[in-house]
Amino acid sequence: MKKIKIIGMSCQHCVQAVTKALRAIDGIADVQVDLNSGIASYEETKQIDAKVIADAVKKAGYEIG
Repeated sequence: MKKIKIIGMSCQHCVQAVTKALRAIDGIADVQVDLNSGIASYEETKQIDAKVIADAVKKAGYEIG
């Protein structure tokens, strides 16, 4: 399972927005976002460029730390 730090989350709405953004990427499955730690975990079913993930998170209004 891959993990990334998400910067800017402060509530469950934020968690839902990041979860939705990551799930929308083809090749990502089993997304779990933890508000307290700010960590998003996910499985890649195929190779995904880190920029694609960063862009999706940024589009949702957050940053990867």
